[in-house]
Parts: sequence; structure tokens; C-alpha cells
Amino acid sequence: MHIQINSLISGAESAEGTVIIVDVFRAFTTTAVAFSRGAQKILMVAEIHEALALRENGKAQLCMGEVDGKKPAQFDHGNSPYEISHADMNGLVIAQSTRAGTVGVAKAAKADRIFAGSLVTAEATVRAILAIRPGIVTIVAMGAAGLARSDEDEQCALLLKNRLQGRLVNSSAVRSLILAGEESQKYDNPLLPHFHPKDRDVALEIDSLEFAIEIHAEKGLATAYPSNR
Repeated sequence: MHIQINSLISGAESAEGTVIIVDVFRAFTTTAVAFSRGAQKILMVAEIHEALALRENGKAQLCMGEVDGKKPAQFDHGNSPYEISHADMNGLVIAQSTRAGTVGVAKAAKADRIFAGSLVTAEATVRAILAIRPGIVTIVAMGAAGLARSDEDEQCALLLKNRLQGRLVNSSAVRSLILAGEESQKYDNPLLPHFHPKDRDVALEIDSLEFAIEIHAEKGLATAYPSNR
């Protein structure tokens, strides 16, 4: 198995083989929590208007996501795993649009298979990929808006690579490095209330959920499901 780490939108565009799109703060942590709350499936789109159209035409019941970290005015939920952890998602189809994670999924046109990666589903994602034994794995750390590298996504990508290659990883050390990073500081800033401190807490609960998230092309839409269904 050949494993490589790419970064940002350009890295998603060039990613080949089995691809893991990583977005820890917060898109794919939010996705994972939505599935833990009973969501049926999540339709991932790059743009806000695409998500709204899916709700309008009845293909989704809810919209969740963000622009510049904030919930768009017409969305039902923001890109907050803490918020979603208190929401009833049972049986719902959700349209999700963010500025990094879902954009990365849309850009990964060369991928054979796509997984949504975050720390909360890290071990489950590793198990799922080892089970299919792909020849090439590309891990894409999406970073801030897909334009600037960020510690949490780069560290998650390294954790996934090391585990795929059979090496032990010190989860506490990974968490400490992320907490020291620039993106992490937003969650302590009272001037940025849309970055809730508990979102960071949820995102850093490494291996807290027992399913991977694979994204399939279904009727022309990038459709995510948890591996336990």
C-alpha cells in the first residue's frame, strides 16, 4: 500500500486511489456527530446554493454548514459538532456545505473511493481502509478554507498514515500539538462566538466514534454513509 499526504484544494484535485479528505475543525467532525445522532445520509456539496436547492426540491430535509465559520442565514444548523450533538437527526437526509471539507470531496474527481476523515473516526477509518487493501491511499489535509495548511488537519493526516502503516501513535501528543496551533485559538476568542469551545473539545475526542464515513456517487450527488449501516 502506497500512502501519500496531500494538502488543500490542489491536493484534493490531484488525489488518486482511495482518498481520505480530512477536515477536523469542523466539517467531518460535524458529519460524524450527525450520523451518531441518527442521520440517514448526508449529501455533500461545495456551495451554499446547492445545499439550499437540495432542501427546496425535497432531496434533503435540513441544511448544515458554514461560510467563514458562520451558519448561513437560511441554513438549519451551523458547522458545529457540539450543536449537532443536541439535535435530533434520526432518519433525516442532510445537505452539508462547508468551505473546506465538502469542497475537497467535490474536487477529488480522480479518486476511486472517498472517505471523510476526522479524529473522532480515525481508527474506524483505518480499519475500513485496511479491510479493502487499496494499492494507493491519498490523505488530503484540507486546512483553513482549503487554502492554508492547518495543524489539526496535518496532524490528523499524519496519525492516519502512521496507523495505516502499523505504527502506534501517541494520541495525547497529537491533541497537544493541535491545541497549540493557530486554528485552535479561535475557540478561546470571545470575539468569535461562532467557534464554540466545545466544538474543539468534541473534535479532539480521538477515536470516540466506531464508524468510518464513506462517500459514494449516488444519482450524481456525493452521498455519505456511516460504515455501521
